[in-house]
Amino acid sequence: MVMKRYTIAQLQQMRESEDHVEFKKGEYGNVSYNGAGKEKPKDRRKCILGYVTALCNEGGGRMVIGMHDSFPHQVIGTKQNENSLGDLESNIYRDAGIRPEVYELFEDEANRTGRVVVIEVPSRPVGKVFKFEDVPLMRVGEDLLPMDDKTYLSIIQEQEPDFSEQFCDDAAFEDLDPEAIKVMKEKYAKKQENPSFVSLDDRQALSDLHLIVGEKITNAAVLLVGKEAFINKMFPQAKVMLEYRNTEPQIHFDNRMQLGQPFFILIDKLWDAINLRNGSVPIREGAYIFGIPFFNEDVIREVANNAFAHRNYRVNSEIIVKQYPTKLTVINAGGFPKGVTVDNLLTTPSMPRNRLLADILAKTGIVERSGQGMDKIFLNTLSEGKSEPDYTESDDFNVSVTFSAIVKDKAFAIYVQSIQQSLPEDKRLTVFDVMALCEVRDGKKVPKNKQIAQKLEQMGFLEKHGKTNAIYYILPRRYYELAGDMAAYSLATDWDIDQVWAVIKPFLKKYGKAKRADIDKIVGSHLSNKQLRRILDELRDEGKIKTQGLRNYMYYLLGDTPDEAPNE
Repeated sequence: MVMKRYTIAQLQQMRESEDHVEFKKGEYGNVSYNGAGKEKPKDRRKCILGYVTALCNEGGGRMVIGMHDSFPHQVIGTKQNENSLGDLESNIYRDAGIRPEVYELFEDEANRTGRVVVIEVPSRPVGKVFKFEDVPLMRVGEDLLPMDDKTYLSIIQEQEPDFSEQFCDDAAFEDLDPEAIKVMKEKYAKKQENPSFVSLDDRQALSDLHLIVGEKITNAAVLLVGKEAFINKMFPQAKVMLEYRNTEPQIHFDNRMQLGQPFFILIDKLWDAINLRNGSVPIREGAYIFGIPFFNEDVIREVANNAFAHRNYRVNSEIIVKQYPTKLTVINAGGFPKGVTVDNLLTTPSMPRNRLLADILAKTGIVERSGQGMDKIFLNTLSEGKSEPDYTESDDFNVSVTFSAIVKDKAFAIYVQSIQQSLPEDKRLTVFDVMALCEVRDGKKVPKNKQIAQKLEQMGFLEKHGKTNAIYYILPRRYYELAGDMAAYSLATDWDIDQVWAVIKPFLKKYGKAKRADIDKIVGSHLSNKQLRRILDELRDEGKIKTQGLRNYMYYLLGDTPDEAPNE
């Protein structure tokens, strides 16, 4: 998130209350980071973390260290965090969950004297209160005090206003792009199966979609079909920045493209630019060869569409797309909508910040309704044998998602595709079905959703083995055939007497004897206790093994005819 940087001259004219700024002298770098060493809570609060928390709660602002707090705020100079501003920025984010921007200014730039440190603090998200030592803070005069109940309740009960349905006062109908309007009408006509919509007058079409009301133009209309120059003038933050890097560790980009067109023009240009460096992984099944793209078009478009529809346009930061040969990251300003977290992405209904804008994208077939877009993103990605989309770098101020282009399991991709092709469209696997298959493939004995596991078993897409407490699921034989690893399938299925003998015999030859607990570990969960006891009895009856001792002191040893296979 890029915030505005101020000059010393501008800071000197600011008022602490009106301009949401806190001045501290900090000549010797002595402004405490977290109040450590102070006994009283009210004293500990007067630290960098305390002021950052309070400023964030009051809608953002800045903490200035190295200037006098009396107007007009003369420069004193500070040693605060010399050569460690990056660490300060990282530590604030780690400890407060607030992502600041920290920079230094010099009164005499040439001689690098009169140093001032500025901590730019973003505004809290709607409905969110930040705390220091579990206390929500606010500035009251020179003090940092616990937030009063009225203020606290008013914040947590906030509803996010719909930026997109508000009117853009400086916009006129002439500021809209006829080509973008044409594209929007064509997409609406196709999605709604209403071909006559294409022939509507542009003004009438926009009015029918509530993008204009009389002569008033909504923000959504400007963003969706506005002329590029006008969008750049009114909403410069609505751009998409596409950066390409040849390697992941490098900081500088090898190529950068700025996209500022209306959405109905921009989205195709963005995908075309990404696709220029897109590759594919060849997959062969018998005589049939197909390719899995590094970056799936449906997935990337859906993510870009969601970023455009859900972002916070009140934050002065563009959508950033970082593309690498085998990875792509999309960073979007504003954090998740209220109620949505990384943990409930697939289960919580979508609550768009920009309802009018999102409604138009749904009606024109650009995005899915009712949160199904997120289902599509995960379903397509996992079905291609890739790692699931990674949203873990998201926070209250940004949504970040990373996609890996690496197909880690080609056999799984073929297996899922073959299932989907065999089923009617309304019966195909859902994202939760595929996630259950992934859980089993990755070694989980029973998926989290047992009902889905039972359904998949009944459909023949999972196999259930074991009994009672030893029940576990595996992917069917078909998957292991595609993977060329029938040995793994054999080891994963219920074991018979031959398989038990195959693992017990080498152990007894090497160590001479084994306790029952040793055999349990070797066999693992492939057999229930009753099944294993029956097989051991059979091996003893056939002379392959014999026992020594009784009960807790009983050992198994090789029998008199150990070199013959069982049941021969």
